[in-house]
Formats: sequence, structure tokens, C-alpha cells
Amino acid sequence: MKAKTKSWKQIEKKLFTREEIDEAERFAEREILEMNLRELRQAAGKTQEQVARAAKMKQSELSRAERREDHLLSTLRRYVEGLGGELEVVARVGGRAVKLRGV
Repeated sequence: MKAKTKSWKQIEKKLFTREEIDEAERFAEREILEMNLRELRQAAGKTQEQVARAAKMKQSELSRAERREDHLLSTLRRYVEGLGGELEVVARVGGRAVKLRGV
């Protein structure tokens, strides 16, 4: 007999209340928003030199970027790509999240 597969959403609805799901999503969002570039690099297990080389930046330039609080999107994109990731920009307007293209 073939086992019936279920989606994560089906399993999630059985295991958790809507309030628990919402709280878990809010918690995850807060954790992501509170991580600065240095913490992101350290969480990825990379040194400044490794990320700088992959991002085609000087190590000193990368160090300054980690200390800065105002960033150009192009610098953030290079930094995140140097970590092996992808930068997404999301605008939250009127309770909706919109992934911005071309920024």
C-alpha cells in the first residue's frame, strides 16, 4: 500500500494553533532583523578574509562595511553573495510583504 504524503502546511495545522504559528514566524523574523553583518558572517563560519576574497573586496573595505550602519544595496549584495547567499529586499506596506525587483 502506498503511503499518503502530506504537505508541511497540513502537518503544521494539525500540530500547532494559528497563534503558535504566527508567533513562531514573528520570532524568526525578529531574529533575522536583529543580525548585523558581522554576526551574519560569523554565523556562516567565515572569516573577513574569506568573504572579502569571494566578494572581490579588500579585507579593510569589508571590515568598514561591517561597522557601518548605512549601506549601499550594491555593497550589501556583494557581501551577502560573498557569503554564498542572495540578497532580497522586502518592503512591508499595509500589512503586506512585497519582494522588490531591480534594486
